[in-house]
Amino acid sequence: MNEGPILKPISLPGSDGEHELQEKWNTRPRANAFYRNQVLGYLNSLMQAFVSKQEMMFVGTADKHGEADTSFRAGLPGFVRVLDEKTLAYPEYRGNGLMSSLGNISENPHVGLLFVDFTEAKIGLHVNGRARIVANDEFLRDAAASEPVREDKPPATGRGAELWVVVTVVEAYIHCSKHIPRLQKIDEEIHWGTDDVRAKGGDYFRAKSSPRTR
Repeated sequence: MNEGPILKPISLPGSDGEHELQEKWNTRPRANAFYRNQVLGYLNSLMQAFVSKQEMMFVGTADKHGEADTSFRAGLPGFVRVLDEKTLAYPEYRGNGLMSSLGNISENPHVGLLFVDFTEAKIGLHVNGRARIVANDEFLRDAAASEPVREDKPPATGRGAELWVVVTVVEAYIHCSKHIPRLQKIDEEIHWGTDDVRAKGGDYFRAKSSPRTR
C-alpha cells in the first residue's frame, strides 16, 4: 500500500533538545509563534541601534567538550560595534590572563551574547553566532579601510583593547522585559584594563585563603 511521500520536517530555530521538551511539555504552539514572529537571522535596524547604545553584555561560550562559561563584558556606549546586519565586534581589554572565553572560542566558535538595558528601555536582546579572534591592529586597520569609525579609546587612565572578537550573527531575538529590574545608572570613573587590586575587587570572596578542595 502506497502511503504517500515522506515529508521532511520544516527546519526550525533552536536545538533538538528544546524541540523535544516543547513536545513533552506542550509548549510547541507558543514556541512556534515565537520562532515565527521574533527570531531573525540578522540584526534589523532597531536591533542595531539598540546594540550600539549598550555599555554591557553577557557572553556565553563552551569548549570543544561542551564545558560552558559565562562572562561579562563592558565598555563605553557603543563598545560593541555593529559592522553590518550580520556582523558585530567587541573589544577584549586586559584581564586576569585566564582567557577563558577566548580559549573556548578558539576551540568552539559558537557564542551567545545577551544585552540587557536595565535603565531605559528595560528590554533584552539575544544574539547567537559564530566568533573569531582578531588582533587589535588588524581589526582597526580593516575597520578604517571599510568605513570611517571612531577608535574605541577608553579614558586616559586605562588601557585600550588588546584583541577583538568578531561575531557572525546566526540568530537575534528579544528577551522580554517582564522580569528585568529597572536600575539607575551612577556615573563613576572606570580604569579600563587596570591591574589595581582595589579597582578589580581584590579577594572579595576570600578564595585565596579557602581550601582548594573539599
